[in-house]
Amino acid sequence: MSMNEMPAAERVHISFFGCRNAGKSSLVNAITGQAVSVVSEVKGTTTDPVSKTMELLPLGPVVITDTPGFDDAGGLGSLRVERTRQILRRTDLAVLVADSTAGLQEADRELLRLFGERNIPFLVAMNKQDLYRTVPEDDRTVVVSALTGEGVRELKERMARLLPGRAAEKRLIADLVRPADCVVLVCPIDESAPKGRLILPQQHAIRDLLEAGALPLVTRETELPDALSALASPPCMVVTDSQAFRAVAPRVPEEIPLTSFSILMARYRGFLETAVRGVAALRSLRDGSRVLMAEGCTHHRQCNDIGTVKIPRWLREHTGHAIEIDTCSGPDFPEDLSPYAAVIHCGGCMITEKEVQARREMAEAQGVPFTNYGLVIAHITGVLERSLRLFPEIHALLGEGSE
Repeated sequence: MSMNEMPAAERVHISFFGCRNAGKSSLVNAITGQAVSVVSEVKGTTTDPVSKTMELLPLGPVVITDTPGFDDAGGLGSLRVERTRQILRRTDLAVLVADSTAGLQEADRELLRLFGERNIPFLVAMNKQDLYRTVPEDDRTVVVSALTGEGVRELKERMARLLPGRAAEKRLIADLVRPADCVVLVCPIDESAPKGRLILPQQHAIRDLLEAGALPLVTRETELPDALSALASPPCMVVTDSQAFRAVAPRVPEEIPLTSFSILMARYRGFLETAVRGVAALRSLRDGSRVLMAEGCTHHRQCNDIGTVKIPRWLREHTGHAIEIDTCSGPDFPEDLSPYAAVIHCGGCMITEKEVQARREMAEAQGVPFTNYGLVIAHITGVLERSLRLFPEIHALLGEGSE
């Protein structure tokens, strides 16, 4: 996969924060060498976060985000500040841009507090050094001028050094197979399948298996029996879209490991253990219990949408209770989760691991069980225990009463 093809969720997210007119947009444009953001002397020109995917040397594939001024005021301004707070959830590296002619403002100090609270590595870029040149540098501060380019190269190099190393690359599925192992991937083509392509976890699994020297065999659930019969020996595992569990499980011999793309994504994003513990909350749902269905991306919803139609219907049928369902998508994940008996999240393929973990941590801090689509569907269809056998340490949690 080339740098330009890398999904945004897999790139390093670098976000620029600061007050209005500190020069955030000008500095972003200077660093990227592109007109990513509109620049103006008028305060509040950047009214919404602006993101650009690119390869930025010496950092590699990144997403650069320019944010509205954190000191914005008024009703509309407070909404812009809230959008900026949401960007913190997915930020791997923060750059606080401050106007060196004015020094750090109260809003800048609040941002520094938030960086520390959320364990976000950060640098302070004291901008407009062409106008004011007495700001001292330290381990966290770089003097720059977006106008002249002074300090921009050093800022980029400091950013690269500050980013956490990624020594051990995480794998979606490759660590579960050996070269020449055959893996059957069940990819339904129905009204919810994107036109002309596979969904991202399916693409990711195919690529990961090919890089591992394994043999992915891709089929629909309707052709699964023929695919299994055509093999000279059983596959080492079958991975299915969670929605097809009910159709696929009876067709796969019990001795063949079976799991889903959504469960693999929960493992890849680092919250499978939390999701397994969280699925136990389904047994406690009663009439009037509120459940939040959360999706990381925004998309056109079909009439039989998985998050807003199918899972809510299956939950009500499975529990026999009149459960209330709220939904959110994209960045609009609520800060206050106290009204909910559980949060059921998508696989998180379109958002970063950092943002998924931030949402998980918010739920845990408020005592709200957090699970995902795949685990819920596996539980409802009675295949949860089987779908976790590939992961012995996680499977052992079922003995603690999670099933």
